[in-house]
Amino acid sequence: MSGGASRVFVSHLSGVAVFDPNGDHVGRIRDLVVTLRLGGQPPRVLGFVVEVAGKRRVFLPMNRVTSVESGQVIMTGVINMRRFEQRSTETLCLAELLDRRVALRETGPYGEAGEEVTVLDVAMVRTRTRDWEIDKVFVEKGKPGRLRRKGETLTVEWSTVTGFALNEADQGAANLLATFEQLRPADLANVLHHLSPKRRGEVAAALDDERLADVMEELPEDDQVAILATLHQERAADVLEAMDPDDAADLLSELPGDEAEQLLQLMEPDEAAPVRRLLTYEEHTAGGLMTTEPIVLPPDSTVAEALARIRNEDLKPAMASVVYVCRPPLETPTGKYLGLVHFQRLLREPPYTLLGGLVDRDLDPLSPATELPRITSFLATYNMVAAPVVDEVGNLLGSVTVDDVLDHLLPEDWREAVLQGHDDQEEVAVHGLHG
Repeated sequence: MSGGASRVFVSHLSGVAVFDPNGDHVGRIRDLVVTLRLGGQPPRVLGFVVEVAGKRRVFLPMNRVTSVESGQVIMTGVINMRRFEQRSTETLCLAELLDRRVALRETGPYGEAGEEVTVLDVAMVRTRTRDWEIDKVFVEKGKPGRLRRKGETLTVEWSTVTGFALNEADQGAANLLATFEQLRPADLANVLHHLSPKRRGEVAAALDDERLADVMEELPEDDQVAILATLHQERAADVLEAMDPDDAADLLSELPGDEAEQLLQLMEPDEAAPVRRLLTYEEHTAGGLMTTEPIVLPPDSTVAEALARIRNEDLKPAMASVVYVCRPPLETPTGKYLGLVHFQRLLREPPYTLLGGLVDRDLDPLSPATELPRITSFLATYNMVAAPVVDEVGNLLGSVTVDDVLDHLLPEDWREAVLQGHDDQEEVAVHGLHG
């Protein structure tokens, strides 16, 4: 859609790749910046918010866009790398217009004057002056709500509706979430981080527990605490249950003691128990870093059974690298820890082979009191990405993974830095990003 009067619905641009004229990848579109105008005039599109390397969000003016094709945007060779900051006169299309409740201006073919409709999408078009503006609105009739039937949808002129000048409190979250539903948790966390606190709370409320838990684990602690505070206590407890126990424990440790205890009491006892255990350990020890949900199997399990467990798509790569072999019970704290089997060894053995014959017993496990420097040297010395944590009587308590260690070796605000980008560059040639 590179010229003439080609029309583009903006939800289709979310996540679209941006390239320079040489075909080098610059980043991906995360939103459109527009300026609203009075008297029903179509808003003018100022440019794109583009996410470049390092999760930095920068502004790409429309006068540097040479082509808006299906699946890609082509730009000129230089982009200002200053972090994007929204001005008071600017509106973000995806974050602030979708799901807006607006009204028809006049009685006509679309409906009665004053009839409320929900904005599902908006479309931009290139004008004769080569500017871009929002000229169409894709709306749905009927009252919003999860249980309602799908209403009539239609595309109307921008000038036929009113109500876009309202503040963001009138925008729902459903269509914004639909726009970003394919994002990885870390990328959706980046989206939430850049929303206003009120908008962030609305989006968090609309996410299901599992999705919100995954996203919370990728956010800085301040954002986690702020989002948790917007949820009802019962919902907050449900989200904590859906988080990895070590991440839930880290979050609860940031709360006042009485608040943390209230949430623990609202959690299911089986879900709260491992979190309580983790909270008893010092933060920078193996006990404080470990997850209590490693892959644990008895010695009479087969290679085929172990590989089936490893193939679980919900497992993090580091967790899937090792199977721990223990006597029953197999829930942590387990029965006697016998040793571990690396996934590469599993790949080399026949599927009917018993794990008891493959166990690596040479590596001494970590104790829960092992401090961070010793954990780091252990993983580095033995080229491991996960290590067992065993108590004084030989029961497996959990597993420390390399991502847990990195989390505590990096500066405390590293997630904030990743989400916001660094401000040490002001303007960079696109070729410099790849050179």
